[in-house]
Amino acid sequence: MPAEPTEEAVAAREPAKRDRVFLVVVDDSPERAVALKYACLRARKGGGRVALLRVIEPVGLVEWAGVGAMMQEERRAEAEKLLSALAAEVQEITGGYPILLIREGDPREELLALLEEDPRISVLVLASGAGLGGKDPLITALTGRYASRLTVPMTIVPGTLDDKELDRVT
Repeated sequence: MPAEPTEEAVAAREPAKRDRVFLVVVDDSPERAVALKYACLRARKGGGRVALLRVIEPVGLVEWAGVGAMMQEERRAEAEKLLSALAAEVQEITGGYPILLIREGDPREELLALLEEDPRISVLVLASGAGLGGKDPLITALTGRYASRLTVPMTIVPGTLDDKELDRVT
C-alpha cells in the first residue's frame, strides 16, 4: 500500500487561494505605500501572502576594496531595516509575515529574474506615479519592451488612491 502523500505534496498539486503571492517592489517612490497597501488588502481579503523585493544597486568602482565591501554591507543593512519595518506593516494588515527578498543588481533585471525563478509569485503589484508625466520607468519597461518576459499578471494601482478607495477596490 502506498504511503500517504505529505501535506506539502498535496498543497503542490492543489494550489489554493492562500498560495497566491502578491509581489511588491520596494523602491523609494511615494507610490510604493499604495502598492503595498493594495497587495496587503488583496492578500487579506482574497487569501494569499505578500512578498517584498528590495533591489540594492551594486557599489561602483571604489579605489579600496574594503571600502566597497563596507559600503555594500551598509546598503544591505539599510535594506534589511526597511524591509523589517514594512514587514511589521504587512503583518498588521494581513496577519501573516511576508516573504522578504533582497537582491543586488539592476532593479528591472533582478525583478524579471526573480519572476522567472520563483514559482510562488502569482501577481506583481506596482503603483503608478503622479509625477514624471504619469510615466514610471519600471511600468513603462514592463508594459513595453520587457512585456514578453513577464511570467505573472501585473496589477498597476493608481498611486493617488487613498485608504478608503483602496478598501473599496480590493
